[in-house]
Amino acid sequence: MAEETETAVGIAEDEAPIEVEAPEGLDAEAAERRAAALAQVRKFGDPVLRSAASPVTEFDRALADEAERMIELMRDGMGVGLAATQLGILRRILVFQAGADAVPTVLVNPEIEWSSTEDLAGAEEGCLSLPGVVVEVERPLYVRVRGVDRTGEGLLIEASGLEARVLQHEIDHLDGVLMIDRTTREHRGGALRALREGGTYAPPRDDEPEDGEDPASVPA
Repeated sequence: MAEETETAVGIAEDEAPIEVEAPEGLDAEAAERRAAALAQVRKFGDPVLRSAASPVTEFDRALADEAERMIELMRDGMGVGLAATQLGILRRILVFQAGADAVPTVLVNPEIEWSSTEDLAGAEEGCLSLPGVVVEVERPLYVRVRGVDRTGEGLLIEASGLEARVLQHEIDHLDGVLMIDRTTREHRGGALRALREGGTYAPPRDDEPEDGEDPASVPA
């Protein structure tokens, strides 16, 4: 394995949802690509989403192709992160791009080496595998994640803000954990009802009535 390198991931000033719903006015071609990408993502209820992924042991062309496909699906689906388990692939691979100007990163066999367990932040999260659902999740604001890239070269990523949240969300996927497992009982119950009934759910905001407008949904 090549010598380990360290990557400092940029800090997001605000805690935006993990993924953002397709913007209004999306052109027909982009909308078609997005629909095709989302059709390949496993949805809530699929047992693979509750399965732990296995470490990658072979760093070959097949792995590189798999990583490139994941990046394309993440971009076409307008997400900022994607885990292999969301595609039914039980291997410890994730990709993320937390920001339009950020370079997509492939992270293989990721493990959280350290997190700021006493420095936490709450923010709304969504997930491509749980369409139409948003929940509030409290997570460590800073993390240090160790893994390797698609060639097997070591990576050490120090992340903060949105990047840290995305990494934790996607590593959870690789461990068979969903964002609804990290939220409050109230939000989990509302999300599960929406998922069963094919509706939407988002936490009521302070300036909105609980039974007011339809909640905004986000997609990871």
